[in-house]
Amino acid sequence: MKRLSILAILSLVSFSMFAAEEAQNTFLPGLKTGQELFVITLLGLMTMICAVIIVVTLNLNSQIRNIFKPKTESSEFEQAMQNRTFWQKFWSLKPIQFEKDQIMEHQYDGIAELDNPTPPWFMYLFYITIVVGIFYLIGYHVIGNGKIMNNEYTEEVTIAEKAREEYMKKFANSVNEDNVKVLTDAKGVEDGKKIYTQNCVACHGANGEGVVGPNLTDEFWLHGGTPKAIFHTINEGVPEKGMISWKKTLNPIQVQQVLSYIVSIQGTKPANAKAPQGDKAEAAVSMK
Repeated sequence: MKRLSILAILSLVSFSMFAAEEAQNTFLPGLKTGQELFVITLLGLMTMICAVIIVVTLNLNSQIRNIFKPKTESSEFEQAMQNRTFWQKFWSLKPIQFEKDQIMEHQYDGIAELDNPTPPWFMYLFYITIVVGIFYLIGYHVIGNGKIMNNEYTEEVTIAEKAREEYMKKFANSVNEDNVKVLTDAKGVEDGKKIYTQNCVACHGANGEGVVGPNLTDEFWLHGGTPKAIFHTINEGVPEKGMISWKKTLNPIQVQQVLSYIVSIQGTKPANAKAPQGDKAEAAVSMK
C-alpha cells in the first residue's frame, strides 16, 4: 500500500512538472507575470489535491479491509517484524531468529544464501526511473519538444545561417566583382595565403607553380589576369575545366584575400613551374 501511494504521488509530481513546462512553453509566453504565477500555482494545487485523494482512498481501502478482516492473534513472527530496528526496516530485513526460514536450497563451500527481498529504497529509485522515463519518452519522442540531438543541430545551423546572412549584409557583400581591389597590407595577404593553402594547393601547387591547374606565378592567364577577372574566376569557377565555384564556401572578402595573395606571388618563378598557358597579361605590379 505504501509503495502504491508513493508511486502515485511521484507520478502526479512528474506530471505536474511536465504540464507546467509545457504550459509555460505553449500558453504562458503571452501572459503577464501575475497570470503565469496563477496558472503554475493552480497546477500545483490540483496536483496536491489529486495526490491527497489517492492517498486517502488507498488508506480508506486498507481500513475497510481491516474492519471486515477477522481479527487473529499476532504470531511470534508478526510481533518480531513489528519490533524491528530502523535499519532492519530500511533494508527490509527479517529478524535474525527467522533467518533459517529464508535459507535457499543451494549452498557453495558451506555458504548459504538468504532469500531477502530487494531493499525498499532501491525499489523506490526504480519506480522513480520508470516514472521519469515515461514522461521523458512523451516529452522528447512523442510530442517532440525535447532538445534531442537532431533538434539541437537544426537549431544551431539555423542560428549560424542567420549570423552568416547578417555578416554578409554588413561586411562581406560590400566587396563585389565591380569594386574589388588588391590588398597590399601584410595581414590581408597572409589571410589569403592561409585560405589558398587550405583550398587551392591540390590544383595549383604550394607555391602557385601549377599542378592540375595552371601556373599562377607567370604572366599568362586562361581567363584574364585583372583583379576583376581573377575574382570572377574564383567566385564562379570554370566547371568545364574542373575549377569549382567557391562562392558558397568563401565570402567575397575571403575571395579578395586569395586574389591578393595570388597577385603577391606573381613573378616568383617557383621550382617545377608549369609551362605557360593562355594569353599574356599585364605585369602583376601594374594590377595593384
